[in-house]
Amino acid sequence: MPLKIDVLTLFPRMLDGFLAESILGKGIAAGHLAVNVHDVRQWTTDKHRTADDRPFGGGAGMVVKPEPVFAAIEQLQTPGCRRIYLTPDGVPLSPGVAQELSQQSHLILLSGHYEGVDQRIRDVLIDQEISIGDYVLTNGTLAAAVLIDALARFIPGVLGEEKSLTHESFTSKLLDFPQYTRPAEFRGMSVPEVLLSGNHAEIEKWRRARAVEKTRQVRPDLLK
Repeated sequence: MPLKIDVLTLFPRMLDGFLAESILGKGIAAGHLAVNVHDVRQWTTDKHRTADDRPFGGGAGMVVKPEPVFAAIEQLQTPGCRRIYLTPDGVPLSPGVAQELSQQSHLILLSGHYEGVDQRIRDVLIDQEISIGDYVLTNGTLAAAVLIDALARFIPGVLGEEKSLTHESFTSKLLDFPQYTRPAEFRGMSVPEVLLSGNHAEIEKWRRARAVEKTRQVRPDLLK
């Protein structure tokens, strides 16, 4: 059975093109995973479809109300599903987290917005809180997209060439090495000779050295 993902958001159309294009779109079309996007407002009960309100205690912004989110998750959840809230104050997303999630059967992703969601949602309904970085977005729909893309790469059949997983940044704890393609000469700039040599052992040695060099310059914390 393909991994099933339900996304709850106030802005479902933001994911239309994202889910239809490139490797992810092909993976969905091939049946390796199934993604359903839901507008939280469809679980509201008032004529104005109100999904947010002012925070108690005052302050700027709005907070997503508990009623529609409780109704949505209680309707969509299945036994053993993982209910995830995308939030800047969650656990950082990593290749390990993405790989573990790719092995689940059903994920429900709740996208935050405004000043977040009512804390009772987080206390009762959420199994895991994930952050895609130390910054704030206008809403969590983009964060859900990042998470889906990151975990989809670990689902067998989604990537055309499985070995690319073992060569990309962070999977090996190193940043990626420089990549070149044809032509070998362009505006006076040449591809390193070792990449044209056909000596695969030397190529691998060169690539690892460049990866270590870049990691030391840009992300020395990874080398620790």
